[in-house]
Parts: sequence; C-alpha cells; structure tokens
Amino acid sequence: MADNNKKLNPIVNMLQGVAMSIADSVPGVSGGTIAFILGYYDRFIGSIDDFFYEKGITEKRKAAFWYLVKYAIGWVGGFLVAAVILNSIFESHIYAICSVFMGFVLAAIPVIIMDELKTIKGNWWQVVFSVIGAALVVLVAYFNLGSGNRSYDIAQLSFGSVIYMFVAGAIAICAMFLPGMSGSTLLLVFGLYIPIMTGVKGMLTGDFSAVPGLFVIGFGIIAGALTSVKGIRVCLDKFRSQTVYFIIGMLVGSLYAILLGPTTLEEPLEMMNFSTFNWIAFIIGVLVILGMEFGKKYFEKKKA
Repeated sequence: MADNNKKLNPIVNMLQGVAMSIADSVPGVSGGTIAFILGYYDRFIGSIDDFFYEKGITEKRKAAFWYLVKYAIGWVGGFLVAAVILNSIFESHIYAICSVFMGFVLAAIPVIIMDELKTIKGNWWQVVFSVIGAALVVLVAYFNLGSGNRSYDIAQLSFGSVIYMFVAGAIAICAMFLPGMSGSTLLLVFGLYIPIMTGVKGMLTGDFSAVPGLFVIGFGIIAGALTSVKGIRVCLDKFRSQTVYFIIGMLVGSLYAILLGPTTLEEPLEMMNFSTFNWIAFIIGVLVILGMEFGKKYFEKKKA
C-alpha cells in the first residue's frame, strides 16, 4: 500500500496545482479556498516557506522543492487550459459558472467549520475576524464594480507602467494565497485580468507582444509570494483560530463577488439574480465540494 501511495503522490500533487490554478483564473474564486477545503493548504504554504527560508540543503528543503516542482507543473498546465478553454466557457456560460461557484462556497463554509471545529470552538468572540474578512472581500468586489471594467495595455512599457504592473502582481498573488480572496478579482480591479489572459492566449498562437509585460507581472507575483507566505504561515501556526475565522469571513464575502461575476466580462452583463441563477449548476458545485471532502476523509483513513 505504501508503494502505491508513493506512485500516486506526484499525480496527486500535480492535480492539486491544476485545481488551484483553474480556481485562481476565474474572478470571484480563490485557489486558496480549494486548497483549504482539500486539506493541502498548510502543506502548500509550508513548502514555499521551507524552500525559500530554510537555511542550507536540508531534507525539509529538498522535500519542499520536489513538492513545489510537481505542484508547479500542474498549476501551469491548469492555467493554460483555463486561458484557452475555461475563459471561453466563462464568457458564454457566465451565470451557470457563477452558480457552480456559489455552490462551492456555500458547501465549503460548513465543511471548513467542521474540519476546524476543535480550533475555533470556545473562541466565538473571534467572529469579529470573520466580519473583517467579509468586509475586505466585499470592498474589493465593490471597487471592481466601480472600476469601469477598464483594461491596461501590458504591451506598452514605461517606467510607471512597470512599477504599476509589478505592484499589482505582488498584491494579486497575496490574495490568491488567501482562501476566499480572489486574486483574479483584484487583477480585474487593476485592469490587468483580461490583458493577462489575452496575452497568454496570444503566446500560444505566436503573438509575443505581451511577453515583456507578463514577465514584469510575473516578477511581481514572485516578490509578493515571498513576502506574504511567511506571514500566512505564522498566522496559521500561532493564530490559527483567528485566521480560520478570518478565512470563513472571506468566504462569506466572496458570495457577493461571485454575484458580480457577470459584470467582469469585456461586455458586462447584469449581476446574477434569481432569474439567472442556475439551480442545477449550483447543486453540481455543492456535490463537487462534498465529493472532495469525502475523498479527503477516505484517503486519510487509508493512510491511517
């Protein structure tokens, strides 16, 4: 059984990357949410921290490196799929997709509460962190709504645009690491989401005009990842109860961001309402989360 688990581990790690990248690529949804639900969020954050901040060539650092390599392969593959396929589906079936993610989030909240019940039980006053988390996500979504859905030209570089794109990339990756906070939504606020997705699709068809801008944003993402991951790990290790409450609040706030999903298209549509809500898609979203949770518990028992 141990040998079979070792053979499956690389595939599982890559699938974790795929799941997180696809979620990250859709505005209103956080890859961190998927990682938290599936139970590998701590390992993901811990591996980044171990690889970049562990001193010397240690077993811990080597394990983190190989985990991140496998994870990165899955992430890049998932992102390319999202850029080519999912983005088109997102445009043409926006209300169904928003309904699916509504199901994801509403199912995820009780799942996370049950998984972390021992951590948060008896600390009910810390619900104030949930209020702060929810307010933060709602404010980000609200400012995106008021941004006019503008797009930034990443092919035209100047000193000011380089600084702008670098900082925006750094801030967006911090959000992507946080369950409930959508980095893609922040990129929409900054006017960079559509140019990035268009630039990636252009690269696959031989148009490399956006490559310099993508590199600048990429360096910002790396810088943001290195500065944020340490803080996230400290919060999870030393202030886990407060952090879990904060994450639950961000998930609640993300419901508002998902409702606004149709307004983020190049040709904005009305926010989702009862008439455009898709119950079948919603139920599929709920079942996917419940299936993920069942699978996680099943494999945990197998390991035990």
